[in-house]
Amino acid sequence: MSRYCSQCGKAHKACICDNIVALNSLIELIILQHPTEEHRPMGTARILSLSLANSRLFVGEDFREHEELNQLLTEPDVQHFVLYPNDVSRSAREISLSEGQKIRIILLDGTWKKAYKMWQVNTQLHHLPSLHLPEDLTGNYRIRKAPSENALSTVEAGFHVLNIMQPDNDFSPLLDAFEAMIDYQIQQMPAGVFERNYSS
Repeated sequence: MSRYCSQCGKAHKACICDNIVALNSLIELIILQHPTEEHRPMGTARILSLSLANSRLFVGEDFREHEELNQLLTEPDVQHFVLYPNDVSRSAREISLSEGQKIRIILLDGTWKKAYKMWQVNTQLHHLPSLHLPEDLTGNYRIRKAPSENALSTVEAGFHVLNIMQPDNDFSPLLDAFEAMIDYQIQQMPAGVFERNYSS
């Protein structure tokens, strides 16, 4: 019998499936997950892919020859964006849904260094318009060191972009599942470890 849940991929004792709520979204998310993130106990991309039927998760670093992804990118009448801040990225607040419009947003799941490498390698993404989130957002990834206060986990980034572009929908269950996952991991730490290593 496998030590890991077949659905969420986490160890059975750390399974997050009970905290997952099925959500509807007009926007489709495509998550490109670096292989080093796939089995991390604290990885968050799986929360998005399990919660949102309108999402896809692909694991790898170089997707230039990834048949399914590249077919999706050539579909007509679909607006594709990459959530990746850079000098020419637009604010997610500038993008609005209109009737009959289909939008896909690509998220890069990995550390900042790994995400940068994925962006460099996957040149087929470079012609797509890129988006950034508001700079005043703060992350709550309490058990993982972040390069700055506004660095977000993948599930937080997905939540905020969906929340901004579909304000009438309630995507808060994504953050609820995220918080439950973090709380469980903190509970497994020896006394004092969290306060010593992660508290400010």
